[in-house]
Amino acid sequence: MSTATPTPYVVDGDCGGTPPSRSASTIIAARTLHVLTIHGYSDTLKSNVDPSQHLLLSSPFSAGGHTWCIRYYPIGCTEESKDFISIYLVLQDTVTDVVSAQVTFSLLDQQRNPVPSHTLTTPLLKFSLQGTLPEALGYNSFIRRDDLERSGHLKDDCFAIGVHVVVTKEAVPSSITVPPSDMHLHYGDLLSSEERYATDVEFLVGGETFTAHRLVLAARSPVFMVELFGPMKEGTTVNKIHIFDMEAQVFRALLKFIYTDMLPEMDQEDETAMAQHLLVAADKYGLHRLKMICVEILSNHIDAYSVATILVLAEKHYCYGLKEACFEFLNSSAILSAIVNTSDFQYLIQSCPDVLEDISFNIVARQLERAIFLSENQEGQINSVEIRINSVMTN
Repeated sequence: MSTATPTPYVVDGDCGGTPPSRSASTIIAARTLHVLTIHGYSDTLKSNVDPSQHLLLSSPFSAGGHTWCIRYYPIGCTEESKDFISIYLVLQDTVTDVVSAQVTFSLLDQQRNPVPSHTLTTPLLKFSLQGTLPEALGYNSFIRRDDLERSGHLKDDCFAIGVHVVVTKEAVPSSITVPPSDMHLHYGDLLSSEERYATDVEFLVGGETFTAHRLVLAARSPVFMVELFGPMKEGTTVNKIHIFDMEAQVFRALLKFIYTDMLPEMDQEDETAMAQHLLVAADKYGLHRLKMICVEILSNHIDAYSVATILVLAEKHYCYGLKEACFEFLNSSAILSAIVNTSDFQYLIQSCPDVLEDISFNIVARQLERAIFLSENQEGQINSVEIRINSVMTN
């Protein structure tokens, strides 16, 4: 048992003192609850020595990465506190760093719940075993012994004190910067390298031959997985795989996306045309992210020259968001009148006859909404709406 006099930070009263001002980017707090049980309370009072020399130490415990113990002074630690129990949290580690901690001492009832009238919390304090900072944190006058003995919380010469320790530290900003992922560069090199490391499959597309890696294709595309490793793989193990429904430049862009998750750089005009072709390819090979990228590109490039073609793509490849964007564009009767006799619109009607009904329904619905809005804002006057669909749409 240690007999050294502590160098305490003493707080008398409820919560006195003002926590030191501090500024930090991030504060990390570690919380620990330690229960100190005093058995044989009456025996701990027997002493003929100076109160400051009469103390008991708890078993060591860990909190916030440091080792602590509790100093319990049954007859106080000073002449002024001889009628009280004094209690302190003590840092036992030999550390060079300053440790910041706060502690709440609570007398516990028989159900081990804190007694509010005998609960005291210290300010957050920096202390250590070195220098001029305190090594202990607590109260000279935690509880008067007469109050404890009359409280009913001393039973069978035993009582307990809860010690709630909060150890804080400022998170040190990391000086290490993690670089962004460059996996796509490595896979891109695997595809573009002149040596074509370990390629094991060839494609013939638009008169050009492309070599690739079966595992990469299968990992990225469920369709390639079935074609290259499924029951029908025998036809793809020796000869070149012929793809007849795609241009070479589209297949090249498709391979780049499969290996790098990126599209090649293109100007705006080429980007729109390529997005149309890649949407078809993405749907064919089950590349959902590529399909959504193409939908986003096309949604931002709908005009009178492209709306019919894009609407056909949206209908055939189940791109409902893209389809709605086209309907929104066609909501203007002037635009509809301008394109209704074009060859692209004729192709739309012939290849996707169901779209005609959708166009009619959406235009009528939007015009009716507009009419209702206008009637409600013109003092109840009823507005008539005339919808005319060019006869070519019904042929």
